[in-house]
Amino acid sequence: MSFFKISDPVSARRLFLGRSGGMVLSGAAVALLAGQDALAAKSGGSTAGDVQILNTAIGAELEAIAAYQLGAESGLLSKPVLDLAVTFQGHHKEHVALLSSTVAKLGGTAVIAKKAYNFPVDQLKSQLDVLKFAAQLEQGAVSAYLGAVPLFANRDLAKAAASILGDEAMHWAVLRQAIGEVPVPSAFMS
Repeated sequence: MSFFKISDPVSARRLFLGRSGGMVLSGAAVALLAGQDALAAKSGGSTAGDVQILNTAIGAELEAIAAYQLGAESGLLSKPVLDLAVTFQGHHKEHVALLSSTVAKLGGTAVIAKKAYNFPVDQLKSQLDVLKFAAQLEQGAVSAYLGAVPLFANRDLAKAAASILGDEAMHWAVLRQAIGEVPVPSAFMS
C-alpha cells in the first residue's frame, strides 16, 4: 500500500511501523536521527526493528520522490508549479538522505527505490489532476507521521518525526490552496 492511498492515521501507522504496531526506535536510532553519533555509540540495544521502521519511512519518501518526478516530467505543469514540485521533491530527498544515513549507521542497508510504482498515470491529464494527486500523497504522509509520532518512546525521536510531519503538512496545505481547497480545513489534523 502506498502513502497516497491512505487518509487516516491508524492505517498509515500500520504501513509506517509494520504490522506489529508495537515497535519503537531504540535510543541509538533516536540519537543518530538527531545527529548525535557519539551518543548513539553509547546506547546499546537491538537495531533490527529500528532499521525496518526506518526503511518503511524511506520507501514512502522514495515513492513521493518518484511521484514528483512523474509530475515534473508530465509536461502538464506551468513553470511556477513545476518549480514548487521540484522544491517539494527536494525536501523528500533530504528526508531520504537523513533516514538512509541513519540506517547505515545502525549497520543496516537502506531500501532503494522501486523500478516502478503503481501511480494513476492514466488519470493525470491536466495540471489540476497532478496537483490533486500530489495533495493526496502528502495527505497520506501527514497521516502516517501523525499516527507514528505518539508511538515513539523517546521524545527526541518524536520531535524528529514531528519535524518531518510539519514539512509534509505544509506541502499538503500549499497543494490544497493550489487546487482551490481551503488550505487548512480544521484546527486539528486527523
